[in-house]
Amino acid sequence: MNPVVVIPTFIYPRRHRGGADVVSTYDHPTAPNQEGELGRCLESLAKVEGLGLVVILVSADVSLEVQAAEKVQAIANRHPDVTTLVIGAAELALIEQRMAQQNIERLSKEIGLQGYGAIRNLGLLVANVLGFDAVVFLDDDEVIDDPKFLEKAMYGLGKLTRQGVPIVAKTGYYLNDQDSYLSKWEDKWYNRFWQQGRAFNEWITKAMRGPRLSRSNHVCGGCLAVHKEAFRRLAFDPWITRGEDLDYMLDLRMYGSDIWFDNQWVLRHLPPRTASEGTRFRQDIFRWLYEYRKLEYSRALIDLQQVKPASLEPYPGPFLEPGLLRRIRLTAWMRSFGRPDKKAYRLAAKAATGAASAYAEANCAKYFEFQYVWPEAMNRLESDQLLSEALVRSAMLRAQDVAAASVPAPVAAAPATVASSAPAGGATPMCHPERSAAGAEPKDIPAPPVPLPHADIDPGMTTQIRLDMED
Repeated sequence: MNPVVVIPTFIYPRRHRGGADVVSTYDHPTAPNQEGELGRCLESLAKVEGLGLVVILVSADVSLEVQAAEKVQAIANRHPDVTTLVIGAAELALIEQRMAQQNIERLSKEIGLQGYGAIRNLGLLVANVLGFDAVVFLDDDEVIDDPKFLEKAMYGLGKLTRQGVPIVAKTGYYLNDQDSYLSKWEDKWYNRFWQQGRAFNEWITKAMRGPRLSRSNHVCGGCLAVHKEAFRRLAFDPWITRGEDLDYMLDLRMYGSDIWFDNQWVLRHLPPRTASEGTRFRQDIFRWLYEYRKLEYSRALIDLQQVKPASLEPYPGPFLEPGLLRRIRLTAWMRSFGRPDKKAYRLAAKAATGAASAYAEANCAKYFEFQYVWPEAMNRLESDQLLSEALVRSAMLRAQDVAAASVPAPVAAAPATVASSAPAGGATPMCHPERSAAGAEPKDIPAPPVPLPHADIDPGMTTQIRLDMED
């Protein structure tokens, strides 16, 4: 297997609250003037055996897109032992340009740098363009302690179960700052109708006692491996406000596949403090009401497999059952009395019967329409040499500019970023959107000489994998 590691990172002012678009509200954005956690993550990745390319996706406020990409590039340049490719607004423009050339319909909502689902789709598309056969998603606030992390990520991926079903996606688990895989959920009176932490703890406790590989009811988006056989045919849902990882598991089930849980694949999740827990719960309200309505709508589509809450016990089944709206409202109002973030919880309670319900109703069918387009788009862009060259050149130029700006000496040291060979003869060069003067003809940028790094990780022997797998 030749996996690429993909890390989304979010650069937004502290005042950012997502505006009118609920999908662009994020849990832990990094302020432009703060270092953030990305450097720590890259430092830990340097110890991972078999590490190839690391793609960093930069989501930023529209007013900060250039500065954010340069900020992230500077962090990447400080870790020369990790080969990185930074994808920001400039590279997204190149992708959209190439998609237009290939007559792929405009998918700016579905594939981009705004919204958890769209950002993950961009990561899948970049992996597909660059010719990788697996994607390992990490989050920038995580730390990898195990040098065998990638080897464990690839274990069993692409192999067949005893029933002959391919393993196309798998997840591991997080340890928190207390070295525990259990949720820190509290058994308080204001959580009486929302036992999410308890349900998750019940599920993962059983999964940790079981065989190494078992069918998963949960997904850690920052510890997720997706085989090309999955990502070429199935996208993430760009209309979900958060929890796009768990939603992907439900999507896979609807389309006849599954996600597997590996209880030997682990990392540490050390997020900064959430600015507003009430706002986060508001996003959860949009998420769960949308998920409920989406599953309800999917049952009317005859080409999909039905996913019922009873098959998702003990988690997340209870959060996809009738009565969800009432439980959400009660929990929001009770927390508005029992938790510090009172005003945000009151606003969340009002959103449940208003904006969140309307959002779910208006958008529940859109993912299934998008799914008709996604496989064809991926097919047309698979190992696209012209786009691959353009992305690498754009990222290389930024890396060199940032390195030069930070070193006053005559020549800056070359950062550890990727490059590639020149385009095939006769190909029309793509221009860098920040390098062409207004109204001028696009100028080809000379291709640097270093090729894309290639990892080669054995996913393991089928016989052993089946011994490590539940029946």
